[in-house]
Amino acid sequence: MQKIFTLIILCITSIWQLQAQNTFTLKSSTIGGQMTNVQEFGGFGCTGDNQSPALSWENAPEGTKSFAITMYDPDAPTGSGWWHWLVFDIPADLDHIDVNAGDPSLELMPDQVIQSITDYGSKGFGGPCPPEGHGWHQYIITIYALKVDSLGLDENTNAAVVGYYIGNNTLAKASIVSYYQRVAK
Repeated sequence: MQKIFTLIILCITSIWQLQAQNTFTLKSSTIGGQMTNVQEFGGFGCTGDNQSPALSWENAPEGTKSFAITMYDPDAPTGSGWWHWLVFDIPADLDHIDVNAGDPSLELMPDQVIQSITDYGSKGFGGPCPPEGHGWHQYIITIYALKVDSLGLDENTNAAVVGYYIGNNTLAKASIVSYYQRVAK
C-alpha cells in the first residue's frame, strides 16, 4: 500500500511540474524587482533615460494569433492609475522584444506593431515618474496572448479603448511587477 501511495504522489508531482513548465510566462533580462533611472521617464520632472525593458515570453496558448503588452501603475495619484505603455498587434511568431523597442523612432518593432497613446500623451514607452516622496509605485508589465491577428485600432487610440479590445480578445496573460520611487529632494 505504501508503494502505491508513493507512486501516486510521484505521478501527481510530475503532472504539476509539467503543467508549471508549460505556463505562459513573461521574463525580462533588464529589470527585476525594481526599476532604475534607465527606465525612468525623461519629462514631467523626471530625468531618466526612458528605456523600455527587454522582454521575452514563452508557452503561449494554442490559438494565439497576436500579442499585446501594457505597463500600468495602479498607485498613481489620479484615481484611475497611469498607463505607461500600450503595444499591440505583435505577431504570434515573435517571442521577445529588445531593450528600448518602446521608442517608436528607433523602429525596433516589426512594422505592423502599434504603440499607442500613453497617459503622458505620447506614443511608445513612458517610464516610471511617480511624484517625489509619494513612496513606492508598482509597475505591472503584462503580455496578453490574443485570439485575433489585429485589434483593428491605430496609434492614436487611448488606453481605455485599447484595454477594452485587449480584454475582449485575451486567451492568456502573464505579468512582471517591478517597483520604483522618487525620493523627495
